[in-house]
Amino acid sequence: MVLASALADAAAGIARLDQALAGHPLAQAFLYRARLEAVRRMAAVDGQLIDPWHLAATIEGLRLRMDPYLRIIDRGEILEKARFALTLHHWLVDPDFDQEGEVQRAEAMLAMQPASLPPLIAAAQGFREWIEAGDARPAMRAAMVRFWRKRQLLRLPVPLTGAASLRSEQSWARDDWLPAFLRALAREAADGMDLLYTMERAWFEARRGIAGRRKDSHVAPAVDLLAATPVLSATTLARILGITVKSAIRILDTLVAAEIAVEVTHRSKRRLFGLKGLAPLREVVRPPYRPDPSRGRGRPRQPIEEEEAEVAPPPLPPLTPIERTEFDYTVLEEAMAHLGAVVRQARRALGMAADGGNPVESGGVEAGLERDAIND
Repeated sequence: MVLASALADAAAGIARLDQALAGHPLAQAFLYRARLEAVRRMAAVDGQLIDPWHLAATIEGLRLRMDPYLRIIDRGEILEKARFALTLHHWLVDPDFDQEGEVQRAEAMLAMQPASLPPLIAAAQGFREWIEAGDARPAMRAAMVRFWRKRQLLRLPVPLTGAASLRSEQSWARDDWLPAFLRALAREAADGMDLLYTMERAWFEARRGIAGRRKDSHVAPAVDLLAATPVLSATTLARILGITVKSAIRILDTLVAAEIAVEVTHRSKRRLFGLKGLAPLREVVRPPYRPDPSRGRGRPRQPIEEEEAEVAPPPLPPLTPIERTEFDYTVLEEAMAHLGAVVRQARRALGMAADGGNPVESGGVEAGLERDAIND
């Protein structure tokens, strides 16, 4: 009875997500964000928990400004966690030759399950057998993403992997684990729905906030890019739009002033921005440090009253088809390929750092381009 209920919930949740994504203009942007959240979730279960801010900033190729009390070993651990998460991303999106061989072997394991089994049960049993055989998790996770499409549960490669079912406290007994795996899939599908609708509403409100600007303005494409990626640097925006970094900074500052974007402020230079209201920024944004001209040298700071924690509102309903047709999605579609390249670039940089290079320590892949262009 427990298994049947979990199976019904998972199947219904995945079906709703598939229907919502079918033909959705933000589908590719959703996949970009969903993959980052999925690898963060999987890395946490595998003992490599990384803060969403750290992951997003690392992808931008920028040096993390960490708390000064952290030891060198602690800083290295954060970078190692980012490298681990991006390696999981590599397995999901663009496996190399050896990884592809492992993924195909995992696919064969799933294909060996009895055809009479529902796809979700077949995947659960195949995953369980794979783990019991001592094989690595990333290959089977990537194989499951392909399995959902082959069995027509999903039309897009949505990264649903049931990661929470592999937590250390989860019982491995078959009667306990199979429902846990299905419940984990159902939660991931529900989180995907919330993410899609949150992106949709945030993007729609941002586009409405810039209505009336001239058609050749770069502001609207900048909003589209902010909708697609958790954080965005001026360098990335400049490269995609073909403008100077200074022009990109002016656009981003304009969006911040209009309360459409927010600045992620763990640095005073090489600044990062995100669309207002979208994770992971909701929990980590704080105002940047700026010298207070009204405060003399040595004068003590005024006490700051603690603000009550803001409770995130429930997800809004999806847009109507008429609302979706109001905007041009061309720039958003063109940007997704570049954002994928940014992830690959960050992964290579972290790999070089792990092998003894220092691209991360020196400020990241793109820091050199921004160092001279941005002054706060």
